[in-house]
Amino acid sequence: MSNEAKKPSSGTLTGDFFGGTAAMLVALPSAIAFGLIIFAPLGAEFSSQAAIGGIMGTVALGLINPLMGGTNRLISAPCAPAAAVLSVFVLELVKGGSVPVNLIPVYVTLVGLCAGIIQVLLGKAGGGKIIKYIPYPVVAGYLSGVGILILLGQFPKLLGLPKGVKLFDGLIMFDTWQWENICIGLVTILMMVFAPKITKKIPAAIIALLTGILAYFCIAFFETSLLTLENNHAVIGSINASATDLGHAITNRWTLAASLNFSTLGILLVPILTLAALLSIDTLKTCVVLDALTYSRHNSNKELVGQGFGNIASAMLCGIPGSGTMGATLVNLNSGGKTKMAGVIAGVAALLVLLVLGRLVAWIPISALAGILIVVGFRMVDKKSINLLKHKSTFLDFFVILAVVVSALSMDLIAAAGVGIATAILLFLREQMRTSVIRRKILGNQIFSKKHRLTSELTVLEEKGSHTIIIELQGQLFFGTTDQLFTQLEPYLADCKYALLDMRRVQSVDYTAVHMLEQIHARIHDKHGYIIITSIPLSLPTGQNVKEYLEFLGLTETKHLKFFDDLNSALEWVEDETLKEANLHLYDENKILDLKEIELFSGFSDEVIATFKSFIEEKTCKPNEFIFKKNDFSDEIYFIRRGTVNINLPLADGKAYNLLTIGRGGVIGDMAFIDKRKRSADAVSVDDSKLFVLSRKKFDEVSKKHPEIAGIFFERLALLIANRLRQSDKELKALQES
Repeated sequence: MSNEAKKPSSGTLTGDFFGGTAAMLVALPSAIAFGLIIFAPLGAEFSSQAAIGGIMGTVALGLINPLMGGTNRLISAPCAPAAAVLSVFVLELVKGGSVPVNLIPVYVTLVGLCAGIIQVLLGKAGGGKIIKYIPYPVVAGYLSGVGILILLGQFPKLLGLPKGVKLFDGLIMFDTWQWENICIGLVTILMMVFAPKITKKIPAAIIALLTGILAYFCIAFFETSLLTLENNHAVIGSINASATDLGHAITNRWTLAASLNFSTLGILLVPILTLAALLSIDTLKTCVVLDALTYSRHNSNKELVGQGFGNIASAMLCGIPGSGTMGATLVNLNSGGKTKMAGVIAGVAALLVLLVLGRLVAWIPISALAGILIVVGFRMVDKKSINLLKHKSTFLDFFVILAVVVSALSMDLIAAAGVGIATAILLFLREQMRTSVIRRKILGNQIFSKKHRLTSELTVLEEKGSHTIIIELQGQLFFGTTDQLFTQLEPYLADCKYALLDMRRVQSVDYTAVHMLEQIHARIHDKHGYIIITSIPLSLPTGQNVKEYLEFLGLTETKHLKFFDDLNSALEWVEDETLKEANLHLYDENKILDLKEIELFSGFSDEVIATFKSFIEEKTCKPNEFIFKKNDFSDEIYFIRRGTVNINLPLADGKAYNLLTIGRGGVIGDMAFIDKRKRSADAVSVDDSKLFVLSRKKFDEVSKKHPEIAGIFFERLALLIANRLRQSDKELKALQES
């Protein structure tokens, strides 16, 4: 790490100061408003606690999160998702009547405390990566629902409706509207919208709030009753913000905790889990945007830990929980903030505002805060989602968003979270079922094993190969995709004797998939066919051992169910079985071929055969013995009389890749024989092999005496190589088209 990174420059500190201060001025009014939203059902007497809770949340998150999480430029403060979840929670407690009103703030504190603990545990367990994979339609739907709830919650404050009057009733009760509140709120909304077009140096929320306060006092000049705090429902009201008052408020909150009825604590579980998830999502979403803007990369798990400790500290100080907030973070970025110290400065500035300017905060108009939040709520609604209706492939995404929004409005945010989880599962299943589990489907007369076959053998394999189907599987074999496999394979079952299933790219297998494989096996077995499973992963990223899993559920090797380590071995076995059924005489494996029985020499006259025998040598090799090695200088060509030879390409890690397997009657070493260059691969005897060996040097000597023999030999050799190339072309074409 450079010295510049270790020790911030004066320019960086200045940028952090202005960035943190500007971010605080954006975050603090919203935090106060969120506190008021949460405690609104409890009555006006809790407004002071609500405002202090918003400020203390800003202080605690600002001071703790940057030190524990440390994502540069990120500003954490009380946020809309926290306000939405906790306001619903408080409202339900008030309606239920089972919890005394004076204890409800303690329940709110416990929810924030436990949510913070869960965030710490999530971060320590690596949950940051999991949360980032929640589908965007679910997040968009939830945030849109939150935005609409904020709008519905703030319109009564904008209109100045009396407590207890519902929004939809108040909309037609014009006599209950307070024109002072409406004027202040509309002025604030207009400044929130148009301030960025006037100047971007000062955040719009600050200009809008100051304009709202100015409008309030302009109206108060004519309506003098607004110049007193007593019984003035148009402003936040008095805040006891001295250090002593804060100490008493915190002590009193935790003293009341001792009188909680522990039998009622079960009601905390769902809001705790919901809040922890939403705060984590909101933070990581902000971090992702910040990464894109600054070309950086955050540590999601570390950030979750930092957010968790910040929310724990906020709860201990009776503050409102929060997350990394988009608005304040972007203000910090645009105002010059560069490091995590900007977040600390925002927290310190919020504390100074509370202690020094607490009396002035009391005069903030509630309708001005409502105006700011109405714009924030409107911007949270994902208006672009309506475009998803324009394309059939995105229909489901739109209805996922709609389902979450409707759930949030018709029930509550907690229910919407459940709908979100359910739709996330639905989206996952949709994507898995959209992707075919069949990567490639090909017949046995289009692709062959690496074992070189004679022309007579290839003729049989091409004729009988249509009774072999090779299916290369991929992805997730589970209840949502196994029907694809059966549907694709079913047309071949009536005429299929060998069904090869290559599982090399399979990522998971469930019980439904195994049951489907059993059905396929039964169908093929009834026709005396074989199902062959190859390349089974021994261990998947999930830790699942597929081979053990299949055997545990009854798919064990039998006469008509075979397992092979790789596709090539399986193909070779099928080819051998096919050739045996054709009763080719070459499958007397102990038979040692004479020279005239080697395919290259078939049709030669006895005189020519006798001439070759005069200078061809015989060679015997043991299993795993090298016939030649890569980079050897040798010019011999070998004809296999009995046994099998592997042509391997040595790799850097000491392993070898099998290029070709050549059996009895085949030819090896032809390249070096022709071009007299180094060997390009290794040739290794698989078993006890017997070979004819023809050196190029001796061949050239004989060719001078019998040039006609040389012409015929090279013509046959060229035809052999041409047939190999044609076979390769045919296989490549089939693979590309499958």
